[in-house]
Amino acid sequence: MRARRRPVTPGVWARPGTLDEPSARPSPAPHHHLEPALSTLADHAATVTGPAAEPGSAGRRGALPAAVLWDMDGTLIDTEPYWMAAETELVEAHGGVWTREDAIAMIGSSMAVSAGHLQARGVALSVAQIADALNSSVGAAVAAGIPWQPGAREAVRALRDAGVPQALVTSSFEVLAAPFAHAVGLFDVVVAGDTVARPKPDPEPYLTAARLLGVDVTSCVAFEDSRSGLASAVASGARVVAVDSHVALDPPAGVSRTSSLDRIDLRAITRIAAGETLDLRVLP
Repeated sequence: MRARRRPVTPGVWARPGTLDEPSARPSPAPHHHLEPALSTLADHAATVTGPAAEPGSAGRRGALPAAVLWDMDGTLIDTEPYWMAAETELVEAHGGVWTREDAIAMIGSSMAVSAGHLQARGVALSVAQIADALNSSVGAAVAAGIPWQPGAREAVRALRDAGVPQALVTSSFEVLAAPFAHAVGLFDVVVAGDTVARPKPDPEPYLTAARLLGVDVTSCVAFEDSRSGLASAVASGARVVAVDSHVALDPPAGVSRTSSLDRIDLRAITRIAAGETLDLRVLP
């Protein structure tokens, strides 16, 4: 049985130990460079849902999900090269070696896990100092322009136009998630890696996002591009889509797959919310 939805307050943020009393921040207007590019996916909304459809009625055939829960790095925005460059620079500055394989293995990991691996390669800094160094480097790169993944901005905008609540659920710290969410202006809640007690691969981030939105997580669709994030989303009970971008994932049965978000439209999301498992990858 689905949980009763309560009104969503834009800009709600998870806080450790205060999940039932989230703090609210003012929600800024959408970033100006998003305005001209309305999603062509929204053209399908009327045929998918019909005029009387209600977002959040995922149990009925042809209905959109209660909410869509998005991972950030690698799924919505292509920040993985920035993280890899920042990790490499930090390790080499301390006389160590950091390979592309090392960096790929860290995709989706919490900051504590990543910092531990960097320390093992010779980085003589605390976890907090490593987090500051990496966040500063990646934040400066993102500030130069949001590196959207193909189809991501269009999908987020189409869901907003269709009235579907959306959450950003990321392992990145709030210092990175907040500027991105504020610039986009389309997410109802944000759950960052340092605002939960147990980050991914634990299901807490996704369960927290659903709780803050006032929906049943089993009526939500989650998008993930890493093994750690995939484990978190699957364990939460959400319908999950694995996005094979930087890492070829091997998801369990029942998880849909795509090679790019530009292959995702409202019709596909509706089918996934209804319980179908889709494979939308372009295979070589």
